[in-house]
Amino acid sequence: MLRPKIPTNPTPSGVTIPLSVKPAAGVIQHTPAPAPVPAAPVSSRPVVQLTPGALIALVGGGTAVVLVVGAVLVSMLLAVAVTAASVAVCAVVLRSMLNGQHKR
Repeated sequence: MLRPKIPTNPTPSGVTIPLSVKPAAGVIQHTPAPAPVPAAPVSSRPVVQLTPGALIALVGGGTAVVLVVGAVLVSMLLAVAVTAASVAVCAVVLRSMLNGQHKR
């Protein structure tokens, strides 16, 4: 019931070619000429060549992007820290007010 069924190979139905064929005596075999190698396709895209000025501009632009993104991330972190500190101060003030009412 749980045994796997292994399929059997069907017998070949087409023409089979023997593995080794010996040419008959007196038969001359001609070898075909090798096919010509196709040329490499020409790219339609222009080649980008960076001049020293363009390279300096690229590095300067990348540096500016990194500095701007860093400044934005630092300002967001500072905003979160200031908000957390103000919430903590509010919690301490409320706690002291509520504790003052229970003692009276």
